[in-house]
Amino acid sequence: MSMTTARLRVFILAVLLLASPFLLQVVRCQSDAEPEVAESNEEGGELGIVGDDAQESGGVRFGPAPGVETVCVFPKNGARVVPAGEETELLVGMKNDGESSLNIIGIRASVHLPVDHRLLVQNLTGQAFNNASVLASTQAAFPYVFAVSKYLQPGNFDLVGTIFYDVDQQPYQTVFFNGTIEVVESGGLLNMESVFLVTLGIALLVLLGLWVHGRLQNLSKKTKKAPKVEVGTKTTDASLDEWLQGTAYTQSLSSKSKKK
Repeated sequence: MSMTTARLRVFILAVLLLASPFLLQVVRCQSDAEPEVAESNEEGGELGIVGDDAQESGGVRFGPAPGVETVCVFPKNGARVVPAGEETELLVGMKNDGESSLNIIGIRASVHLPVDHRLLVQNLTGQAFNNASVLASTQAAFPYVFAVSKYLQPGNFDLVGTIFYDVDQQPYQTVFFNGTIEVVESGGLLNMESVFLVTLGIALLVLLGLWVHGRLQNLSKKTKKAPKVEVGTKTTDASLDEWLQGTAYTQSLSSKSKKK
């Protein structure tokens, strides 16, 4: 087989892997060996889980090349919060400790349910690279921008990212990220649910303020209202004293008035 024919077969296979979501099978949740957790980056951001998972496509099994290490960093989103329908960027770092250069073909990712990776939620758009390579004993980083569907319900999902490359015309692939992301509604705090809760809270505060204001007014009115005291001469109802006329009581009153 000539060199040109071999390169042509690798190129066609890479195009099929990146262009058709139905030809790319779901990455297995666990590999035969225990995945290695990448160490944290000094520059910030959380790193993904680097595993030795391999995929099968068209009956051909691919795995990572010897001496190749990958790491994933969310440069502006350490919490891995992904707004639905908006673009999110991550960086794929590759370290080549092999003797040959790596020719980078492309990157693609998919979203799965955390309970079972066989339940595919969405195949994300693939990103191809032209003339991208990682020389032997060097490192390089490649950006990948993706966006989940704007109709995806908020919640936790698993993101599986894979980078495709070849070494000496032999195709390889490495799962650079296999972890959880949190999908939220687009717009952040300005969504319908938040607006409703904020409006309800303001209305309750206004009602509470009106009630407290009314109570204070009632208390101030009660304190300002003084008790009414009547001062004046005592009057005697004549109808009440008629039946007392001629008695000792009326005589006593008459003698007191004469003395005055």
